Amino acid sequence: MRLFLVIVVLALGYLLLWPIPLEPVAYHPPKDAGLTGVFAENDALGSAELVELPDGAVGPEDLAVMPDGTVYTADLAGTLYRIDGATPVAVDQLGGRPLGLDAGPDGALYVADSFTGIRRWSAPGQVETLVDQIDGGPVIYANQLDVARDGTVYFSNSSDRFDPETMGGTKPTSVMTIFEQSDTGYVARRLPDGTAEKIATGFVYTNGVALSPEEDFLLIAETGRARVHRLWLSGPRAGEQEMFLDNLPGYPDNIEAQGDGTFWIALASPRVPVEVLMPYPMLRKMVWRLGPMVRPAPIEKGHLLRVDGQGNVLASLQDPSGHLGITTGGRVIDGQLYVMTLDSPGFGRMPLATGD
Repeated sequence: MRLFLVIVVLALGYLLLWPIPLEPVAYHPPKDAGLTGVFAENDALGSAELVELPDGAVGPEDLAVMPDGTVYTADLAGTLYRIDGATPVAVDQLGGRPLGLDAGPDGALYVADSFTGIRRWSAPGQVETLVDQIDGGPVIYANQLDVARDGTVYFSNSSDRFDPETMGGTKPTSVMTIFEQSDTGYVARRLPDGTAEKIATGFVYTNGVALSPEEDFLLIAETGRARVHRLWLSGPRAGEQEMFLDNLPGYPDNIEAQGDGTFWIALASPRVPVEVLMPYPMLRKMVWRLGPMVRPAPIEKGHLLRVDGQGNVLASLQDPSGHLGITTGGRVIDGQLYVMTLDSPGFGRMPLATGD
């Protein structure tokens, strides 16, 4: 009996007191309406072909279309690929962990690298770091970016709390950040003269960013609270921030401007049941101490939304079987819908007209 009591006391002490890196913040999420209405479940992505990366590579998070029509993606290990026909072709080794990709007006490829910051690639072997510090501190979790016509680079930094390079990668670090609910994510921009400045702060895991066709506003995905914001950049409302999409049925990842005034938004995962613990920081600490088997994790059910500039949902395409894995972005190029993924061995591709 005494041994049993000792074990119970030790177990309680561990659950209540063992040091962990998380300092959870109380949060009361809105009730998830689930896959209802315009989000009703479907299998529209079920026919997508999984285009595999060569040599067992995984994680084509994003893609970029260059002015000459060349399409690039990058994998978890930092290899850059040209998407050319049936099989992606490796063209360079960038290193780091590239997430967001975008073409610049100078013909170069701009990269949000979660390990090293904002980078510019112009040819094999020619890559430079543009932003790795801001306001005197390091950029530790660059996520996505969009490059304006004048060369200004708008980018997100998901967290100032957890560094994915030292915390096991972007996937576990994203889980930590969202489970903690710390709001250290921000959006910044690098001006053509090289100056970097924050323009919006206070997000729980900032993710996708995308400029409007007129570049008068920027959409910002706040993954940790299942919503998308709009930040006005010019005009009478310049500097104002407003809710664009709230209480989504999943956690938004990359936002891709289609170029016609519409945007593709990937939902990396449906909302997870563990959200019921969000108001209770102490319980969340206990769950974290129980180990990886009980900690929250993304649910692999792909979902892409296409929305217009007013936030109206024009399409909701889903992969309830999860055969594509965790979806991180989407875009139609030459009549083909590309569905990018976090840690799958490739990306999805299927015929789809832009107006569908």
